[in-house]
Amino acid sequence: MPRPNISHVRWVLIFWLFVLSAVAFLDRVNISIAGSSIAAAYHLTDVQLGTVFSALLWGYALFQALGGRLADRIGPRHVLAAGVVWWGIFTAATAAIPAGVRYGLILFVAIRFLLGAGEAVVFPASNQFVARWIPSRERGVANGWIFAGVGVGAGLSPPLISYLILHHGWRASFWVCAGIGLIAGGVWYRMARDSPAEHLGVSRSELALIHAGLAASAKRSSSSSPLLVPWSKVLASKEVLTITISYFCFGYVAWIFFSWFYIYLAKVRGLNLKASAIYAMLPFLAMAVGCAVGGAVSDRLTRRYGPRLGRGILAAFVMAAAAIFLALGSRVESARLASVVLAGGAGALYLAQSSFWSVTADIAGRSSGSVSGFMNTGGQIGGAVTAQVTPWIAQHFGWTVSFLVAAVLCLVGAVAWLFVDPQRSLAFECDSVAVVPN
Repeated sequence: MPRPNISHVRWVLIFWLFVLSAVAFLDRVNISIAGSSIAAAYHLTDVQLGTVFSALLWGYALFQALGGRLADRIGPRHVLAAGVVWWGIFTAATAAIPAGVRYGLILFVAIRFLLGAGEAVVFPASNQFVARWIPSRERGVANGWIFAGVGVGAGLSPPLISYLILHHGWRASFWVCAGIGLIAGGVWYRMARDSPAEHLGVSRSELALIHAGLAASAKRSSSSSPLLVPWSKVLASKEVLTITISYFCFGYVAWIFFSWFYIYLAKVRGLNLKASAIYAMLPFLAMAVGCAVGGAVSDRLTRRYGPRLGRGILAAFVMAAAAIFLALGSRVESARLASVVLAGGAGALYLAQSSFWSVTADIAGRSSGSVSGFMNTGGQIGGAVTAQVTPWIAQHFGWTVSFLVAAVLCLVGAVAWLFVDPQRSLAFECDSVAVVPN
């Protein structure tokens, strides 16, 4: 008897979301590698450079909820493609600011803010894709791979951007990143569809598997509502607010690595450009591994013991472990050993990443883009705060204290997860009061 034709289109598209995630972080982190060159060219202090770093994050944070709602209404295919074009344009614009221009700081802040606004759609739209294409039992792995792109993109930035700066100048690094983004976005638009039924490459067997998995997920959450959850319900949800608080802590810690780790190794630990580029890769490679491993472990624990342990308790445990790594790494005297220990903290932190996004997809259903976008607003506000507060703390109290503050926030984020019920469905609550679409 011939075997049925089973396609794996959903995993091909998840892989391409991994690529877009990598490109997005390449476009974000490149400025931290080029930061010293930019500061020298435009006579910026570390605090002013922190303002430039945080501008992207404020734009990113403020447009998260809107980007998620657009993905809920329009679909992830078009929203992601438009976002990639947008951030490619403003990545290129960063390199177009002429040397010696008046108000250079203001121009950098404005361009990076607009770049952040365009990038705001990437993960809420990805989560909307996961909600439409990926059964609940596979969402940990799917989100793990998507966010592994964060580590890969950020990890590739130090050697790639350093090479381009050394051989072609800092502006060339932004032109190259913009071109990579536009190509990746074009491929996504051609490959992707908003639902499995629309994609000609999805076999009947894969379509049946996806629909069965989505139906089972809806049944477990007591809802298959196609209606969008109103913002009043989102803002009143204990689960959404608690996860958002935890993700604020997550974002604060993560962006120490994205914004300041390369500069920390070069200026504070005394590593040269080449050594800084190599050791600055370690946290991001650890993040990539942590995302993939964390997603797989989360799915396995969820299938065996339920989402409370597989999503929530796991996230709390690994965030607490990250706090220990950060506290120890900040006090290690050897620059190279400190890099390894702090990288362990980044990897432990990202073991929790898939839990955040899987739970928001599970509890929000059709509105997963909106709810995950709201959560991610908290994370990016945390990142914007660390971009400016970290150098201030370091200037007044030392870099060890900067990392100890991050460790304390890891513990706060871990405790927050203990109050999250991953099975409390927002969509079910809306069904029970006959909500109309908004």
